Amino acid sequence: VGHCHPDIVKAAHEQNQLLNTNSRYLHDNLVDYAERLSKTLPEKLCIFYFLNSGSEANDLALRLARQYTKHEDVIVLDHAYHGHLTSLIDISPYKFRNLEGQKEWVHVAPVPDTYRGLYREDHEDSVTAYADEVKNIIEHAHKRGRKIAAFFAESLPSVGGQIIPPAGYFQKVAEHVHKAGGVFIADEIQVGFGRVGKHFWAFQLQGEDFIPDIVTMGKPIGNGHPLACVATTEEIAEAFAATGVEYFNTFGGNPVSCAIGLAVLEVIEKEHLQAHATEVGNFLMKILKEQQIKHPLIGDVRGCGLFIGVDLIKDQAE
Repeated sequence: VGHCHPDIVKAAHEQNQLLNTNSRYLHDNLVDYAERLSKTLPEKLCIFYFLNSGSEANDLALRLARQYTKHEDVIVLDHAYHGHLTSLIDISPYKFRNLEGQKEWVHVAPVPDTYRGLYREDHEDSVTAYADEVKNIIEHAHKRGRKIAAFFAESLPSVGGQIIPPAGYFQKVAEHVHKAGGVFIADEIQVGFGRVGKHFWAFQLQGEDFIPDIVTMGKPIGNGHPLACVATTEEIAEAFAATGVEYFNTFGGNPVSCAIGLAVLEVIEKEHLQAHATEVGNFLMKILKEQQIKHPLIGDVRGCGLFIGVDLIKDQAE
């Protein structure tokens, strides 16, 4: 919502003068913020865990998925990056290919890129073709006696090249993953909070009938303040709590962080920033496409709201 936004600075300053403590101490800000955040999400995503960073959020999502499914394996998209913790380097092809390589429990599916991917715009049904790649991975894993805990993907792959998956892809993938006893995790750390303009969450671009089992948030959630969140269903949260080992985070969900989180949501709404993302994004796309006509170097311009990619190429035909 902008550098040093006065509303955010004020919310932090006022709460800092009163109380800042860990979430074992009850405080209205925690509940008020969870309630406000829940209004932006589908009804079934109603349990919230607050943390300090997107990496922490994705690590917890992994733990939730494994506890709920009692499975270990994870399917990720090629070129993905999900964070800097060891557990997340393991599921980030962008990182692990340059480090210790791919773990046995990690499976990499092709990124659903219809510009330069396996199945392109001229393919008769790229949605089914890309989803079938995930189905094949699951079948191959089962033959080896492995079981899928989660399909883990950014709602719009960012490090992978600002990819906009074709609508319906997540629904078909979720069908295969659920059938295998796994859950669908949508990483909204870079693309959430109205950035895509049309919707508050990027996964909603896939259609109203698609709801992930777990959603992770970070980056814009606190406008630069260390704040993150995992939203999930009651069933998954109950399975996680059944271990008797409660989730605890010293700073996650503290009163100052929650005051800031609330202020961010208020600013997004008050200043119509979602509509602004649509308007500015459409303008940017228009002038970039005008440049594309002039310059053969620009192969593709793609995006939604203020999530935009310009694909630079050497050869138009190839």
